[in-house]
Amino acid sequence: MVATNDDGGCCMNKIFKQLKIRQKIFLGSFVLLTIAVIFPGALFAVDAELGKKIVQDRCASCHRFSGEAKSRFEIKAPDLMWAGNKYLRNWVTSFLQGKEENLYQKNFRWDQSRKPEKHIVVSKKEAQAVADYFFKKLIDPRVKKNALDLSRFTEMEATLGEQLYKEHSCNACHHTKEDGKRVGSRHSASFVDAGNRYNVDWVYRFNSHPPDFTPHSGEFVADVSAEGLRFITGYIMTLGVADFKFYEPWKDKFFKEASVPRGKRIYKEYCSQCHGASGRGDGPAATDLNPKPAIHAQMALDKEPEDYLFNVVYYGGKAVGKSPFMPYWGLTLKPQGVADVIAYMRKTFTGQTQTAGAKPEGKSANALGLCPQSRKTAQAPGDFYNLKNPLEPSKKNIKKGKLLFTSKAKPLACKHCHGMKGDGQGGKAINMAPPPRNFTCQETMKEITDGQMFWIIKNGSKSTEMQAYRTMKDKQIWQLVHYIRTLAK
Repeated sequence: MVATNDDGGCCMNKIFKQLKIRQKIFLGSFVLLTIAVIFPGALFAVDAELGKKIVQDRCASCHRFSGEAKSRFEIKAPDLMWAGNKYLRNWVTSFLQGKEENLYQKNFRWDQSRKPEKHIVVSKKEAQAVADYFFKKLIDPRVKKNALDLSRFTEMEATLGEQLYKEHSCNACHHTKEDGKRVGSRHSASFVDAGNRYNVDWVYRFNSHPPDFTPHSGEFVADVSAEGLRFITGYIMTLGVADFKFYEPWKDKFFKEASVPRGKRIYKEYCSQCHGASGRGDGPAATDLNPKPAIHAQMALDKEPEDYLFNVVYYGGKAVGKSPFMPYWGLTLKPQGVADVIAYMRKTFTGQTQTAGAKPEGKSANALGLCPQSRKTAQAPGDFYNLKNPLEPSKKNIKKGKLLFTSKAKPLACKHCHGMKGDGQGGKAINMAPPPRNFTCQETMKEITDGQMFWIIKNGSKSTEMQAYRTMKDKQIWQLVHYIRTLAK
């Protein structure tokens, strides 16, 4: 069928109209793109203005967005005049869309109600607009940027931060998660997902003096040093962050550039006062110390893991369950000095007078791997001694116990002393007196109760090299006990 001129004209008119519409759309998009490139703040300002309107119309009836801090007993909901410093953007938009749990599970105004308030829910576009307003307008000049560099925060510092968090009773108000269970009080804001919610700079500033933000509200000012403040803040920022990447100083330039001669000088200036000039534990301070300083001359420090040595020297003996007389030298020597002295010790003290697995002549009590072993270990208190392992000896628990034994237990994996097979012939066992336990010996292990093993792991064993694993969770220790039991079967 051949189209008439009228039909053809009609078709052409439609085509021209569609082209004009597309041209307008293209021009409009081009103009917006040009504005965004030349004036990047313009579109953001539009969203921020929308956010401001939402805040004024829907949020200001409960929250305050300006003025001085007030007691929680004088306001309806948390003050937000510093919201742009306090929260992370992704969390703000998610929370406003109703995707996050209530921060105050017993109500912000617990004096009026013990039931959590339901927060309003807005659309994604509205949530983003409110976030734009927060991060553009609600900035507190007291919060300094880069107050704490999380890229330089170590796993040991997180452990120390958790200890301080508990020692200073933070868990009396806030709750976290351990092994999937909530622990601590739900009285104040939840810390379950703190690392994905808060800006680290705000947490650091808040922790330095909480009443600056919530006066006369039951907030506690902890007596901690600058380092302690850093440890607690960093620990809070790890909570809920499954893939938090800890800094590993022993992989940094300090160790690559370590100098044995510099380390030798540092050892003389600092370490020899306890450990002696030749590492024999006979320094002038040693006479009055109990426990005595480690005898480096009899230790194979070249076989010690670098991360463990760094933690001992930098953070001190107490941090790794060893002697509290061993100071934390990190602030004095700095990372490079610590790397230097470790390089010197690993080069100098190699424990060559005996090798792992070597047995002195006869049946010496200090021979490695003896079965049975004669040992006078302090007995655990009655309530511990008679404890039975509360966990099922499931494949999952035994597998996790094995992982702890071989690599994950902190401050030091068990294999380094007890050996991969658990026979007491690990690399660190050289010259230990008494030697490490031989867990493969049924005759020895059948006499040790679950509770006794738990207590020794948790608290260490006096007059032996067995250090305390106080920072390990109870569940982990019980999993470790289950795995150790398998070694004697």
